[in-house]
Amino acid sequence: MGFLQIMLGGLVIIISLSTLSRFYSAGFFLQNEDICRHLYSPNVVYEGIDVLALKARVDEVLNKMESLQEKLESTVQLMNKSVDELHRTNISRFEHKEFLEKEVIRPLYDAHIALRQIRLPKIEEKENITVKEDPLVNTFIIEEIIKYITPKENRAGSRINIYGTEKVYNTIGHACVSMKKELEEYMDYDVGSYCKDDWILGQKLMLRGCDPLPRRRCLSRASKLYLRPYPINESLWRIPEGRNVRWSNYQCRNFECLSSKNPKRGYSKCTGCFEMEKEKLKWVVNTSLAVDFLIKDVLGIKAGEVRIGLDFGVGTGSFAARMREENVTVVSTALNLGAPFNEMIALRGLVPLYWTLNQRLPFFDNTMDMIHTTGFMDGWMDLQLLDFILFDWDRVLRPGGLLWIDRFFCKRKELDDYMYMFLQLRYRKHRWVIAPKSKDEVFLSALLEKPPRSL
Repeated sequence: MGFLQIMLGGLVIIISLSTLSRFYSAGFFLQNEDICRHLYSPNVVYEGIDVLALKARVDEVLNKMESLQEKLESTVQLMNKSVDELHRTNISRFEHKEFLEKEVIRPLYDAHIALRQIRLPKIEEKENITVKEDPLVNTFIIEEIIKYITPKENRAGSRINIYGTEKVYNTIGHACVSMKKELEEYMDYDVGSYCKDDWILGQKLMLRGCDPLPRRRCLSRASKLYLRPYPINESLWRIPEGRNVRWSNYQCRNFECLSSKNPKRGYSKCTGCFEMEKEKLKWVVNTSLAVDFLIKDVLGIKAGEVRIGLDFGVGTGSFAARMREENVTVVSTALNLGAPFNEMIALRGLVPLYWTLNQRLPFFDNTMDMIHTTGFMDGWMDLQLLDFILFDWDRVLRPGGLLWIDRFFCKRKELDDYMYMFLQLRYRKHRWVIAPKSKDEVFLSALLEKPPRSL
């Protein structure tokens, strides 16, 4: 009985393989116009399909089927070598059921699901039409990624939505394709259940160009004991409650551990940012360096005109806190590079923007009164990347807006290159200071004003 059922399983494999072979005979793996000639009438043009991605998906199914067939054939061969013993052996129905579930049904199911997930363009019954494949739909295996990136058509009766389009496209960063394994791991979850504690994997994807990340339909994890945040009149210059942070992906387990005196604090940028006594002195107390500007002096240049701004750098929100005291609302960009920078900013009652250099700023043109940058954009940056970033800042700064370059540093021999990058936009120079940082490096601080450009 068991031998008969194994043979029937093998027959299922052969039938499935013959069905899949029709993909080849239909011309799925031919190039360009050959696909059209094999699949559709001469009046239908079939463009934009990612043939390589489609072939990879079908090959994956074929490999699964072939592997299952080889495993079944190997089992049958072993049984043929000991026919006499086979007649004397009685396999329990439970063992037989377990074998079928594990060795036959599960691999068949996986192959079936992978085949089902192949997306082909819809063909309408019209003449002289052009059919295009939706982007990336046959690149990934995980079902949740495919569901996310598949364009969402408006519901019946609503041909055009509020944006004036017929579909909504959920986007992901183009580098996600080169990080397929990591993205599929990130998106492998049970819908509606708790997400894995894997924000650090998500940040790794973002930093390597898989940005924006796809949305997920799982519940984010929070601290096991989340306490009420301090009121705003206390929170700006007070270390937050450590129990409001999930510390599992950091070297430290509390805010005290993040002290600059601790060599095992887990981060290197912005040392001392978690020490409020030091942070209180920034931008309000004169230092011995001419590159350190004071907030009152900067705001005095545009008295009453600076209301909203962006702090672009690595920090815990101290610049935004000082500006809030001056009735200026500042959003702070932040990444959790070894420490809970985002959580710290939010617990202080300020706004963190979880954002990387890979994207343009999420603000409309000519809207910001000020952009301040410190501690992040330094001499490591490629000049062309810096060029794109500066022009994006120019886009969001309003006419008369201020660009505050705070303690930018680079090698002395490269200073002319970076100076050109900052000056090419022809901003008005309110302040421009260069000071030595070391024997081979220099600081540059500048306060620049965007011209009107009323064309």
